[in-house]
Amino acid sequence: MKAILIAGALALAMTLPATADPWVDWAPQKGVISVTAIHVDPNHIDDYLTGLKKIWAPGEEYAKKTGQILGYEILVNVNASGLGPNVLLVEHLPNFAVLDPNKKRDLEAQKAMEAVAPKTQQESTVAGFEKYRTFVGAELWEPVEFTK
Repeated sequence: MKAILIAGALALAMTLPATADPWVDWAPQKGVISVTAIHVDPNHIDDYLTGLKKIWAPGEEYAKKTGQILGYEILVNVNASGLGPNVLLVEHLPNFAVLDPNKKRDLEAQKAMEAVAPKTQQESTVAGFEKYRTFVGAELWEPVEFTK
């Protein structure tokens, strides 16, 4: 047993660390994936999804129609109990530039959202979320591809 441990330790000590080089072994790809991680009380996930369908999804459809995002999805953890996130809101953006402020675009999006749901309805729906929703984190991911 001792000989096996020593042989394993020597093998690890003699192994050279492998390094990966960007643009040689892998390359960043265009686009950005925005992930918002949320913990929803497991007894209210259906309520939360219904609210997202009324408020969040129409905004995402508008953003998709105007080219601000390429697509979006909602992921629900099938093991929803526990303290971590159990709902992920995912947006696929064409590039980082769409995150820059743009007064005209932003005001047009706000106007389009108010046509779908009046501001009072938006506020009352979101206020209901606060009873059972906690934001866990928001991240921006850059896709990569292995080079040949």
